[in-house]
Amino acid sequence: MSIADANVSTQAFTVTFTVDQPPDEAFAAINNVRGWWSRSIEGSTDKLGDEWTYRYLHMHRSKQRITELVPGKKIEWLVLDGYVKCVENKTEWTGTTIVFDIEKKGGKTEVRFTHVGLLPSCECYGACSEGWTSYINDSLRSLITTGKGEPNE
Repeated sequence: MSIADANVSTQAFTVTFTVDQPPDEAFAAINNVRGWWSRSIEGSTDKLGDEWTYRYLHMHRSKQRITELVPGKKIEWLVLDGYVKCVENKTEWTGTTIVFDIEKKGGKTEVRFTHVGLLPSCECYGACSEGWTSYINDSLRSLITTGKGEPNE
């Protein structure tokens, strides 16, 4: 899937894919953030109210709080603090919301990732949407389907 295949609205960036695994397996994989995004996540990532931090070198960091957790159906993170080095407004992520919707459709499971607030008007949009597309469509999908993701080391 290319970025062009992702759904871009005026309020959010979205990537959707389907897998053969059941919704509870997708839910468990998403909550295993170290398994698909970064091995260096600091904090717990699988309970309502958990706060955790992602860092990528000196280029990017964000602190998330889990604000919604519906087993097999939905996960939502609020970005409490975000820093993106390569843009003028280094806090573009702060206050945005990251949502994973999981839905059984026919014999498959649909996973829809939405970063609410990541807009084409954001300076980091190009790099961030490319990054999300890779992490979600490649690494997370692989973790769900094979048990092995491709997170940052």
